[in-house]
Amino acid sequence: MPVQIGALKESAPREMRVSLTPEIAEKLAKEGAQVLIERGAGERARFPDGAYKNVTWADSAAAVLGSADVLLTVQPLTLEQIAQLKPGAVVIGFMQPYARAAEVRALKERRLTSFSMELVPRISRAQSMDALSSQAAIAGYKAVLIAASHLQKFLPMLTTAAGTIRPSQVLVIGAGVAGLQAIATARRLGAVVEAYDVRSATREQVKSLGAKFVETGVSADGAGGYARELTAEEKAKQQEALDARIALADAVVTTAAVPGRPAPKIVSRAAVERMRPGAVVVDIAAEQGGNCELTRAGEVLEHQGVRIVGPVNLPTELAYNASEMYSRNLFNFLKPALAKGELAIDWNDEVFAQSCLTRDGAIKHEPTAKALGG
Repeated sequence: MPVQIGALKESAPREMRVSLTPEIAEKLAKEGAQVLIERGAGERARFPDGAYKNVTWADSAAAVLGSADVLLTVQPLTLEQIAQLKPGAVVIGFMQPYARAAEVRALKERRLTSFSMELVPRISRAQSMDALSSQAAIAGYKAVLIAASHLQKFLPMLTTAAGTIRPSQVLVIGAGVAGLQAIATARRLGAVVEAYDVRSATREQVKSLGAKFVETGVSADGAGGYARELTAEEKAKQQEALDARIALADAVVTTAAVPGRPAPKIVSRAAVERMRPGAVVVDIAAEQGGNCELTRAGEVLEHQGVRIVGPVNLPTELAYNASEMYSRNLFNFLKPALAKGELAIDWNDEVFAQSCLTRDGAIKHEPTAKALGG
């Protein structure tokens, strides 16, 4: 019997993305799967029901939850939604395992199989499945637009009859996917851009985008392409060098994050107080506690003339493209498990093995199992 793949209208506050776009729904149908979608699921991302072909419509989320063999989601399911899932169902999406203990336990207790897109291994073969990267690119782009909207200056240099306007100075902290996109966007808008990352390997990437790399004498290359946490001595040395560059910046965009841990504090209160009045800090890491000491998630505040912006869930603000990218990530992840319309997961495949969060009544991701006591 063909596998039934379901998608919901996201219920999380302010979430506008959808896990299944018309493009991917059609591809799944061509793979022999049956596609079941809650009515209106894509409307907030500007994918009307009429754009979907070869799908079956459900009038409620409960109808999808109770029928789908595989459920594709953006945000983690609620406890109520988990309780309504069909026995033996497979859930694929962002699970936030470090922050959703009750939900992970519920998936385990119901013996449901779940795959967390945050856990997809960073290997070459899985690049097309890397949802963290696809959504981070959107966040980096949007962060620069937010900085530009709050900054009471032009980003590019302008030569006018009233004189020459000097370009704004933008400092990007963290040169992962979000940071590199922020650098590229600020450069396109004409700003003079500096960037810093504790991983020395990013130096050439920063320079290739036309930005200057800030040298602090501190390197923290870590495993899996992430940065390791700095020691107290390294943080002090880094802070001293960065504070001087922060003081000169018109806009600072911070993107540094350590998976499963609070975001490292890089921009201190003292550093903010050295910035010029009218300067802006946009802290992409606000949801993880923020890279700036003064950041408050979801708020915009002002401190001694400097505006600190703590945006949350930036990808949803570009819901159309974010949904396109995320839905393709899900399809690329799921396709190897589809054989003539049926689900056949190869548990020897490291992508499935490493991204599996729960299965057969157990938490398969060791760090999560340890944190939750098994």
